[in-house]
This record gives sequence, C-alpha cells and structure tokens, in this order.
Amino acid sequence: MVLVLNRTYFSEGTQGTLEWNGTLVCYTIELPWLQNQRRVSCVPEGEYVLRQRFSPKFKWHLHLQNVPGRDLILIHPANDAKKELLGCIAPVSMHTGIGKGGSSRKAFLKLKALVNAALERNEAVKISIQSHLTTPFSDSRIK
Repeated sequence: MVLVLNRTYFSEGTQGTLEWNGTLVCYTIELPWLQNQRRVSCVPEGEYVLRQRFSPKFKWHLHLQNVPGRDLILIHPANDAKKELLGCIAPVSMHTGIGKGGSSRKAFLKLKALVNAALERNEAVKISIQSHLTTPFSDSRIK
C-alpha cells in the first residue's frame, strides 16, 4: 500500500491531501518547509515506510521510518501545526487556515484504520510525499 501526500507549501505552514488509490483519505497540516530543520520544518519529500508506534502521549499512532536527518517523525492528531507539531504530520478532516485544520482525531482514526488493515494483511505500507506545485511557496489560499 502506498499513500500519496500531495503538498502545497506556504510560508506559514504546509497543507496536503492524502490519497490512496486515487481516493481522498484526509487532508493534512504540517509546519512550513525550513530546510529540514529538526522540530520546526516539515519533512523532505520522498517515500517512507510507515510503522505502528505506541507512546503514552499519543497512544497508537504512525511513525515514518528513515527520514534523512530526523527521527521520531509521527503522524498523529493535531489541529494547529505551529502549536501542536514538532515536524510531524497531522491528518485533518478539513483545512481551516494555513497550517490549521479541524476534526483531526476523526481523520486520524480513518487513516489509522486503513493502515492497520493493510498491516494486518502483512502488506508493506509506505507514504510518498510530493509537491503539488513546482515552486516551494504559493500565495494562493486553500478554498
């Protein structure tokens, strides 16, 4: 299974759509691209293996493996990238502003169920992160 995250970059944050087999699973929010700096930047574009991970803070969540120059890049619920993320990816049900979204827990549960079903079938699960635009930033706003 390969999930595809198409990003749009803004100076205040990064918006995305996460799809599987051409179907929208959820939207995403992240921090802006700041040259892959730890804890303040979204992760570089590329393909990463997803694994389940447990922590007391987030309970069961998803972990991107082998992100260059980074560790503990997670997919977990959050509705405001600047206030709640340290380089991770948050699924959201809707974009409410740049780097902001709504109903993150609902979107996360949907994504986690999809990924867990594939893992239970012993399928490898990957996320392919790519840019929706050819330029690193856009002045347009999400509709």
